[in-house]
Order: sequence, then C-alpha cells, then structure tokens
Amino acid sequence: MDVKIEPQWKEKLSGEFDKEYFANLVKFLHAEKAAGKTIYPPGGLIFNAFALTPFDKVKVVILGQDPYHGPNQAHGLSFSVPDSITPPPSLKNIYKEIETDLGIKLNKNGNLENWAKQGVFLLNAVLTVRAGEPTSHSRIGWTEFTDAVIKCISDNTQGVVFMLWGNFARSKKDLIDSSKHYILEAAHPSPLARGAFFGCRHFSKCNAILGRLGKTPIDWSL
Repeated sequence: MDVKIEPQWKEKLSGEFDKEYFANLVKFLHAEKAAGKTIYPPGGLIFNAFALTPFDKVKVVILGQDPYHGPNQAHGLSFSVPDSITPPPSLKNIYKEIETDLGIKLNKNGNLENWAKQGVFLLNAVLTVRAGEPTSHSRIGWTEFTDAVIKCISDNTQGVVFMLWGNFARSKKDLIDSSKHYILEAAHPSPLARGAFFGCRHFSKCNAILGRLGKTPIDWSL
C-alpha cells in the first residue's frame, strides 16, 4: 500500500509507518485484496482525512469508529458519504442537531469535505473495512495507528476542539491533554442512542471556543 498522505502528516507520523504493526497491517490488506475481498474505502481514499486537513490546519477533531461498509459509502472521512449517496441515519441526526443548534437549514448532501477543508479532521479510529462486514478490520492495527494520530495532535498543537460521541470515542479521552485542548462529549448520533445526542449543542459550543481563541469559526452549513 502506497501511503499517500499530506507532507506534514507524513513527517509527524513517520515513526509509525516504520513500525512492525504498520508493516503487518499493510501485509494484511494486500492479502485481503489478493483473496478477492472488497475493501472500503478504495485505496486512494484511505487517508483522505489526512489529505484534506493538513496537520497545521486542524482546529476540530470529530472521531468516528469504522468506515461505512456499504457500496460507495466510505470515502475516508468519518460520518461523511460521497455526493451521490443518501446520508446514513447517524449523519441525518448530526444534521438535525446542527439545524436546531444553529438555526440553519442544511441541504441533504452527505459529503463533509467542506468541513474537512476548514480544519475539521474527520478521523475514523479504523481506516478500512471489508464490504458488508462491519468492524472486520478493527483488530489489524488501525487503532494503534489512530491512537498515535490523536496523541500527535494533542502533543503538538494547542486549542483543538475534540468532539467525542459515544462510548468508543469517549474512551480515547486519555490520549488528549485537556489542559491545552477542549473536549466535548455526547452520546453517539446513531438512532440506537434513542435521541440522547440531541441537545448537545456541540456545534455552537465549538464555534464559541474557536472565537475565544481568535480562530475562524467553522461554517457548518453545506
């Protein structure tokens, strides 16, 4: 696997790419491909979050768990889907919360690239999945890599807003230095959380924090 990644990220994470677990991860993905398995997202989009949000532009981190495992859904950004794909239920709930929180009406496009380009780092803890098999790549080394990514952001930046939704994302809290960053926690936006996500107001809270820090707020409209 040719790791196509933005130069700043490549420099910051170079030590991870040289480790044995990462070599084994790449070997596993090659073996999956050789066995005829379909893997999402396509190879060129696995590191899409890193391509669209350079390291020095990260203002917000929204942590997801696993890529979408349906055809054409995953494109390397947590919660996002490409233009032609109907937004999945969790993303629809995110939109509902934004509309309530900020009083803006969103179109129903599920592509979040516009957020990524403004500094919202849309990171999944696991970067690949076998088609139709959720969490099928959750134990191949990706979480070791993305834990290192979260810690790298925490150690080398200041004043980043981390949005942690659901128990899995919240379990990463210990990787973040809360004395220099901001952690917003809520239930997961999935319908399985029975609406507990609603009312978190993370989007207005995030922009208020960015404003206090003298940073440009995120335009959450799409």
